[in-house]
Amino acid sequence: MTTSDAMSEAETLATLKQACEAARLSADGARLLRLGSNAVYRLAEPVVARIARPEADNTPARRLIGVARWLESAGYPAVRSLAFEQPLIVAGHAVTFWEAVPDSDRYATIDQVAEVIARLHKMTAPGELELPLLAPFSNAGQRIAASRWLTEDDRVWMTSELARLQAAYAGLDFELPQGVIHGDANIGNVLQDDYGNPVVIDLDDFTTGPREWDLILTAIYYDRFGWHTDEEYETFTRIYGYDLLQWPGYPVLAEVREFIMVTWIILKADESERTSVEARKRVTALRTGRSRKDWDPF
Repeated sequence: MTTSDAMSEAETLATLKQACEAARLSADGARLLRLGSNAVYRLAEPVVARIARPEADNTPARRLIGVARWLESAGYPAVRSLAFEQPLIVAGHAVTFWEAVPDSDRYATIDQVAEVIARLHKMTAPGELELPLLAPFSNAGQRIAASRWLTEDDRVWMTSELARLQAAYAGLDFELPQGVIHGDANIGNVLQDDYGNPVVIDLDDFTTGPREWDLILTAIYYDRFGWHTDEEYETFTRIYGYDLLQWPGYPVLAEVREFIMVTWIILKADESERTSVEARKRVTALRTGRSRKDWDPF
Protein backbone atom coordinates (compact mmCIF):
# COMPACT_ATOMS: atom_id res chain seq x y z
CA MET A 1 0.00 0.00 0.00
CA THR A 2 1.43 3.35 -0.97
CA THR A 3 0.68 6.41 1.09
CA SER A 4 -1.57 7.72 -1.67
CA ASP A 5 -3.56 4.46 -1.54
CA ALA A 6 -4.63 5.08 2.06
CA MET A 7 -8.37 5.12 2.62
CA SER A 8 -10.16 7.73 4.69
CA GLU A 9 -12.56 6.94 7.50
CA ALA A 10 -15.31 8.89 5.76
CA GLU A 11 -14.85 6.90 2.53
CA THR A 12 -14.85 3.55 4.28
CA LEU A 13 -17.84 4.41 6.46
CA ALA A 14 -19.88 5.26 3.36
CA THR A 15 -18.82 1.95 1.82
CA LEU A 16 -19.70 0.10 5.02
CA LYS A 17 -23.22 1.53 5.04
CA GLN A 18 -23.86 0.41 1.47
CA ALA A 19 -22.41 -3.05 2.12
CA CYS A 20 -24.43 -3.49 5.31
CA GLU A 21 -27.60 -2.53 3.48
CA ALA A 22 -26.86 -5.15 0.80
CA ALA A 23 -26.13 -7.76 3.47
CA ARG A 24 -29.21 -6.82 5.52
CA LEU A 25 -27.08 -5.76 8.46
CA SER A 26 -27.07 -2.48 10.34
CA ALA A 27 -24.14 -0.06 10.24
CA ASP A 28 -25.60 1.98 13.12
CA GLY A 29 -23.11 2.18 15.96
CA ALA A 30 -20.28 0.65 13.91
CA ARG A 31 -16.86 1.28 15.46
CA LEU A 32 -13.64 1.64 13.45
CA LEU A 33 -11.01 -0.79 14.78
CA ARG A 34 -8.22 -0.35 12.25
CA LEU A 35 -7.53 1.67 9.11
CA GLY A 36 -4.64 0.28 7.08
CA SER A 37 -4.44 -2.20 4.23
CA ASN A 38 -8.05 -2.92 5.18
CA ALA A 39 -10.56 -0.84 7.09
CA VAL A 40 -11.92 -3.00 9.91
CA TYR A 41 -15.21 -2.16 11.64
CA ARG A 42 -17.00 -3.81 14.55
CA LEU A 43 -20.77 -3.61 14.12
CA ALA A 44 -23.15 -3.19 17.03
CA GLU A 45 -23.98 -6.87 16.65
CA PRO A 46 -21.14 -9.44 16.94
CA VAL A 47 -19.93 -8.97 13.37
CA VAL A 48 -16.69 -7.55 11.98
CA ALA A 49 -16.58 -5.97 8.51
CA ARG A 50 -13.37 -5.72 6.48
CA ILE A 51 -13.17 -3.25 3.60
CA ALA A 52 -10.32 -3.67 1.13
CA ARG A 53 -8.79 -0.91 -0.95
CA PRO A 54 -10.49 -0.56 -4.35
CA GLU A 55 -8.95 -3.05 -6.77
CA ALA A 56 -9.82 -4.17 -10.28
CA ASP A 57 -8.98 -7.75 -9.27
CA ASN A 58 -10.99 -9.09 -6.34
CA THR A 59 -9.35 -12.52 -6.46
CA PRO A 60 -7.60 -12.06 -3.06
CA ALA A 61 -10.91 -11.35 -1.32
CA ARG A 62 -12.59 -14.31 -3.00
CA ARG A 63 -9.65 -16.53 -2.04
CA LEU A 64 -9.87 -15.24 1.54
CA ILE A 65 -13.50 -16.33 1.78
CA GLY A 66 -12.59 -19.64 0.17
CA VAL A 67 -9.89 -20.23 2.78
CA ALA A 68 -12.31 -19.40 5.61
CA ARG A 69 -14.98 -21.76 4.25
CA TRP A 70 -12.42 -24.56 3.79
CA LEU A 71 -11.11 -24.16 7.35
CA GLU A 72 -14.67 -24.17 8.71
CA SER A 73 -15.53 -27.35 6.79
CA ALA A 74 -12.42 -28.99 8.25
CA GLY A 75 -13.33 -27.92 11.79
CA TYR A 76 -10.16 -25.85 12.07
CA PRO A 77 -10.32 -23.14 14.77
CA ALA A 78 -10.28 -19.97 12.68
CA VAL A 79 -12.42 -16.88 12.34
CA ARG A 80 -15.65 -17.64 10.45
CA SER A 81 -17.10 -15.68 7.54
CA LEU A 82 -20.84 -15.03 7.55
CA ALA A 83 -22.81 -17.56 5.52
CA PHE A 84 -23.90 -15.57 2.49
CA GLU A 85 -22.35 -14.83 -0.89
CA GLN A 86 -19.08 -12.94 -0.33
CA PRO A 87 -17.26 -10.72 -0.98
CA LEU A 88 -19.65 -7.89 -1.67
CA ILE A 89 -18.27 -5.38 -4.17
CA VAL A 90 -19.19 -1.78 -3.30
CA ALA A 91 -17.69 1.08 -5.33
CA GLY A 92 -14.76 -1.14 -6.22
CA HIS A 93 -14.13 -2.21 -2.62
CA ALA A 94 -14.33 -5.89 -1.69
CA VAL A 95 -16.22 -6.06 1.61
CA THR A 96 -16.33 -9.19 3.76
CA PHE A 97 -18.22 -9.92 6.98
CA TRP A 98 -17.00 -12.11 9.84
CA GLU A 99 -18.19 -13.46 13.14
CA ALA A 100 -16.56 -11.41 15.88
CA VAL A 101 -14.32 -13.33 18.25
CA PRO A 102 -16.14 -12.99 21.62
CA ASP A 103 -13.05 -11.95 23.59
CA SER A 104 -11.02 -10.19 20.92
CA ASP A 105 -8.57 -8.70 23.43
CA ARG A 106 -7.24 -11.98 24.84
CA TYR A 107 -4.37 -13.71 23.06
CA ALA A 108 -3.94 -17.47 23.01
CA THR A 109 -1.29 -19.19 25.10
CA ILE A 110 1.97 -20.21 23.42
CA ASP A 111 1.05 -23.91 23.56
CA GLN A 112 -2.19 -23.13 21.73
CA VAL A 113 -0.27 -21.16 19.11
CA ALA A 114 2.06 -24.11 18.53
CA GLU A 115 -0.87 -26.54 18.35
CA VAL A 116 -2.84 -24.59 15.73
CA ILE A 117 0.25 -24.05 13.55
CA ALA A 118 1.19 -27.73 13.78
CA ARG A 119 -2.37 -28.74 12.93
CA LEU A 120 -2.49 -26.41 9.94
CA HIS A 121 0.79 -27.81 8.63
CA LYS A 122 -0.74 -31.30 8.55
CA MET A 123 -3.59 -30.11 6.32
CA THR A 124 -3.78 -30.12 2.53
CA ALA A 125 -5.64 -27.27 0.87
CA PRO A 126 -8.14 -28.16 -1.87
CA GLY A 127 -6.83 -27.44 -5.35
CA GLU A 128 -9.74 -25.14 -6.20
CA LEU A 129 -8.43 -22.60 -3.68
CA GLU A 130 -5.43 -22.04 -5.97
CA LEU A 131 -3.25 -20.76 -3.15
CA PRO A 132 -0.33 -18.75 -4.54
CA LEU A 133 3.28 -19.54 -3.76
CA LEU A 134 4.85 -17.55 -0.95
CA ALA A 135 6.45 -14.36 -2.30
CA PRO A 136 8.07 -12.80 0.79
CA PHE A 137 9.40 -9.73 -1.02
CA SER A 138 6.31 -9.03 -3.13
CA ASN A 139 5.57 -5.58 -1.66
CA ALA A 140 8.99 -4.64 -0.28
CA GLY A 141 10.33 -2.68 -3.24
CA GLN A 142 7.08 -0.79 -3.67
CA ARG A 143 7.00 0.13 0.02
CA ILE A 144 10.56 1.45 -0.07
CA ALA A 145 9.89 3.49 -3.18
CA ALA A 146 6.56 4.84 -1.92
CA SER A 147 7.64 5.90 1.57
CA ARG A 148 7.76 9.69 1.95
CA TRP A 149 9.30 9.28 5.41
CA LEU A 150 12.59 7.61 4.43
CA THR A 151 15.62 9.79 3.82
CA GLU A 152 17.18 9.34 0.41
CA ASP A 153 20.19 7.70 2.05
CA ASP A 154 17.88 5.25 3.85
CA ARG A 155 16.10 4.49 0.57
CA VAL A 156 19.33 3.74 -1.27
CA TRP A 157 20.52 1.49 1.56
CA MET A 158 17.22 -0.38 1.85
CA THR A 159 17.06 -0.93 -1.90
CA SER A 160 20.56 -2.42 -1.82
CA GLU A 161 19.71 -4.50 1.26
CA LEU A 162 16.59 -5.81 -0.45
CA ALA A 163 18.67 -7.12 -3.34
CA ARG A 164 21.11 -8.78 -0.92
CA LEU A 165 18.37 -10.49 1.04
CA GLN A 166 16.57 -11.66 -2.10
CA ALA A 167 19.75 -13.41 -3.20
CA ALA A 168 20.34 -14.88 0.26
CA TYR A 169 16.75 -16.15 0.50
CA ALA A 170 17.01 -17.78 -2.91
CA GLY A 171 19.94 -19.84 -1.60
CA LEU A 172 18.15 -21.24 1.47
CA ASP A 173 17.82 -25.00 1.83
CA PHE A 174 14.56 -25.53 3.73
CA GLU A 175 14.28 -28.67 5.87
CA LEU A 176 10.55 -28.93 6.51
CA PRO A 177 8.13 -30.15 3.82
CA GLN A 178 6.43 -27.33 1.96
CA GLY A 179 2.67 -26.89 1.93
CA VAL A 180 -0.12 -24.64 3.14
CA ILE A 181 1.01 -21.87 5.52
CA HIS A 182 -0.75 -19.06 7.36
CA GLY A 183 1.83 -16.55 6.18
CA ASP A 184 1.80 -14.35 9.31
CA ALA A 185 1.67 -16.92 12.11
CA ASN A 186 2.43 -15.50 15.54
CA ILE A 187 0.80 -15.09 18.93
CA GLY A 188 -0.80 -11.81 17.80
CA ASN A 189 -2.91 -13.68 15.25
CA VAL A 190 -4.32 -16.32 17.61
CA LEU A 191 -7.01 -15.12 20.02
CA GLN A 192 -9.06 -16.91 22.65
CA ASP A 193 -12.84 -17.08 22.66
CA ASP A 194 -14.91 -16.83 25.83
CA TYR A 195 -14.22 -20.49 26.59
CA GLY A 196 -10.45 -20.17 26.24
CA ASN A 197 -10.34 -21.90 22.86
CA PRO A 198 -7.88 -20.60 20.22
CA VAL A 199 -9.18 -18.78 17.14
CA VAL A 200 -6.79 -18.05 14.26
CA ILE A 201 -7.38 -14.67 12.62
CA ASP A 202 -5.98 -12.68 9.65
CA LEU A 203 -6.26 -15.31 6.93
CA ASP A 204 -5.23 -12.95 4.12
CA ASP A 205 -1.69 -14.30 3.70
CA PHE A 206 -2.52 -18.00 3.29
CA THR A 207 -0.14 -19.37 0.68
CA THR A 208 1.86 -22.45 -0.18
CA GLY A 209 5.47 -22.33 0.91
CA PRO A 210 8.14 -23.40 3.40
CA ARG A 211 6.71 -24.20 6.84
CA GLU A 212 9.71 -22.40 8.33
CA TRP A 213 8.01 -19.13 7.35
CA ASP A 214 5.25 -19.85 9.89
CA LEU A 215 7.82 -20.49 12.64
CA ILE A 216 10.16 -17.55 12.09
CA LEU A 217 8.14 -14.89 13.95
CA THR A 218 7.93 -16.90 17.15
CA ALA A 219 11.66 -17.61 16.87
CA ILE A 220 12.71 -13.98 16.44
CA TYR A 221 10.18 -12.75 18.99
CA TYR A 222 12.08 -14.98 21.44
CA ASP A 223 15.65 -14.85 20.18
CA ARG A 224 15.98 -11.28 18.91
CA PHE A 225 13.19 -9.21 20.42
CA GLY A 226 12.81 -10.82 23.86
CA TRP A 227 9.00 -10.94 23.57
CA HIS A 228 8.84 -14.63 24.58
CA THR A 229 10.47 -16.21 27.61
CA ASP A 230 12.77 -19.25 27.57
CA GLU A 231 9.92 -21.36 28.92
CA GLU A 232 7.49 -20.13 26.28
CA TYR A 233 9.86 -20.86 23.42
CA GLU A 234 10.72 -24.31 24.81
CA THR A 235 6.98 -25.04 25.01
CA PHE A 236 6.45 -23.88 21.45
CA THR A 237 9.24 -26.03 19.98
CA ARG A 238 8.27 -29.07 22.05
CA ILE A 239 4.64 -28.98 20.94
CA TYR A 240 5.36 -28.10 17.31
CA GLY A 241 8.22 -30.62 17.17
CA TYR A 242 10.92 -28.50 15.56
CA ASP A 243 13.33 -25.81 16.72
CA LEU A 244 13.97 -23.29 13.97
CA LEU A 245 16.95 -21.85 15.85
CA GLN A 246 18.85 -25.09 15.14
CA TRP A 247 18.35 -24.78 11.36
CA PRO A 248 21.41 -23.37 9.53
CA GLY A 249 19.20 -21.07 7.47
CA TYR A 250 17.69 -19.37 10.52
CA PRO A 251 19.93 -16.24 10.51
CA VAL A 252 19.05 -15.44 6.89
CA LEU A 253 15.32 -16.03 7.34
CA ALA A 254 15.39 -13.91 10.50
CA GLU A 255 17.01 -11.05 8.58
CA VAL A 256 14.43 -11.39 5.81
CA ARG A 257 11.47 -11.33 8.21
CA GLU A 258 12.83 -8.35 10.14
CA PHE A 259 13.40 -6.45 6.91
CA ILE A 260 9.82 -7.12 5.75
CA MET A 261 8.56 -5.88 9.14
CA VAL A 262 10.52 -2.67 8.69
CA THR A 263 9.21 -2.08 5.17
CA TRP A 264 5.72 -2.28 6.64
CA ILE A 265 6.30 0.24 9.41
CA ILE A 266 8.00 2.84 7.19
CA LEU A 267 4.68 3.33 5.41
CA LYS A 268 3.04 4.16 8.74
CA ALA A 269 5.92 6.29 10.02
CA ASP A 270 4.34 9.63 9.13
CA GLU A 271 1.03 8.78 10.83
CA SER A 272 2.17 9.67 14.35
CA GLU A 273 5.19 10.55 16.45
CA ARG A 274 5.08 7.05 18.00
CA THR A 275 5.29 5.23 14.67
CA SER A 276 7.97 7.63 13.42
CA VAL A 277 10.15 6.97 16.46
CA GLU A 278 9.66 3.21 16.13
CA ALA A 279 10.44 3.25 12.41
CA ARG A 280 13.63 5.25 12.97
CA LYS A 281 14.68 2.86 15.74
CA ARG A 282 14.16 -0.15 13.46
CA VAL A 283 15.87 1.27 10.39
CA THR A 284 18.85 2.27 12.53
CA ALA A 285 19.00 -1.21 14.06
CA LEU A 286 19.05 -2.82 10.60
CA ARG A 287 21.79 -0.50 9.38
CA THR A 288 24.03 -0.74 12.45
CA GLY A 289 23.36 -4.21 13.81
CA ARG A 290 22.00 -2.70 17.03
CA SER A 291 19.92 -4.90 19.35
CA ARG A 292 16.25 -5.44 18.56
CA LYS A 293 15.36 -5.83 22.25
CA ASP A 294 13.89 -2.32 22.37
CA TRP A 295 11.53 -2.83 19.40
CA ASP A 296 7.91 -2.31 20.42
CA PRO A 297 5.07 -4.53 19.16
CA PHE A 298 2.82 -3.00 16.49
